[in-house]
Amino acid sequence: MPQVRIIAKNFMDMVAALPAMKLDKLYENAFICEAILRSLPPLAKKYALQMLSIEVPVTAKSMEEWVLPDGVSKHRVAIDRLIQLRIFTETVDRKREATYTVNPIFQTNLKKLLVHGVVLPREPMPSNITVRLPSLEDLEAFALEQWECFLLQLINSSQIERPSNISSSMMKTFQRGLLCQRDREAPRLTESGFQFLLIDTNAQLWYIIREYISNSEERGLDSADLISFLLELSFHVTGEAYNINTLNERQKNIVKDLADLGLIKLQQGRKDGWFIPTKLATNLSVSLTDSSSRKQGFVVVETNFRLYAYSTSKLHCEILRLFSRVEYQLPNLIVGAITKESLYSAFENGITADQIISFLQQNAHPRVAERLPSVPENVTDQDLLEGTSDFARGYNALLWEEPDSKKMRLVVKAENHTHMKEYLSRQRQ
Repeated sequence: MPQVRIIAKNFMDMVAALPAMKLDKLYENAFICEAILRSLPPLAKKYALQMLSIEVPVTAKSMEEWVLPDGVSKHRVAIDRLIQLRIFTETVDRKREATYTVNPIFQTNLKKLLVHGVVLPREPMPSNITVRLPSLEDLEAFALEQWECFLLQLINSSQIERPSNISSSMMKTFQRGLLCQRDREAPRLTESGFQFLLIDTNAQLWYIIREYISNSEERGLDSADLISFLLELSFHVTGEAYNINTLNERQKNIVKDLADLGLIKLQQGRKDGWFIPTKLATNLSVSLTDSSSRKQGFVVVETNFRLYAYSTSKLHCEILRLFSRVEYQLPNLIVGAITKESLYSAFENGITADQIISFLQQNAHPRVAERLPSVPENVTDQDLLEGTSDFARGYNALLWEEPDSKKMRLVVKAENHTHMKEYLSRQRQ
């Protein structure tokens, strides 16, 4: 069975992938320069600041003298990152000696930023104009609710009559990767779509933002302008209100799309309207590895393959249905079981055993998350066995499997031994 993986890049990887002309245009925005500087590895950040006042090329040999012998690998990583982001330009002469020059646009604007400082093109609106602003707790609840509504629409995409709060431009963006549609049939989830639902919220957000940027040209938006505005949003204050009339027409359309996903909350007063950034927006420049925004776990899995999810979320219930049999749902408790039939159904939809295990581990209830392992070993082993059997079945290589799950045995064709060995090696990793 082919395995499809969701690759969610962070913002700086997107920036590095831009053509040189667009990247130079991006550096005309002082906020971008600051965001880039913040994102750099410590040594790369040090090099960028040291080179700010140097107007002539610096040889690679000279820069190598700036580090101790045990820092050579970090030095190479720092230089590579600076070149990827076009902060440094590398030139190699006939003698194969390299020199580095700082991007003049980045250099000029970062100097201005450090000397004079910059302010946002808009200030928060005074409290006497904006009334009844949501509290930070209400704003976080709004963001979560909007995000869950979006994910529920993906899961229930086969229901044509479902109410839609997502704009047509956004849905078209995701139909290519997460949804597919044939002829007059209703759209349905792809294998990547099923897998997308099991990854953590940070990775989901980055995947969506990446797709939104990748398809911006078709919506008449310049990708560099879009990235610039999104990064600018990350400098706003969560919960503060900003006048929507300070945005141009394209930015107003972007804000409406972001509101559908819970990154922005829109409000209208008697005269003026305003937008309120949520944490999802102000954390856009935060690395994927940041764990501060991860939600508390809610799943308990027992050795008898029964699971209990302490949640009131419809989304959690629908996600659990992807790989388990949900038996009943109480106001704050979902009870189900992981069965052979439910696992095979998941495998047919492109979900792998290690993705199921990873989801259960990442969302383990605090009472069991402290234990090692947080998911019983016999459950993870059984998932791996079912996944291995399904993998072998996909190659038409499965000859026999042990009905007694405790023995964990199966027989495959000899010519498929290499494929099976590689698969099991990946699972162990």
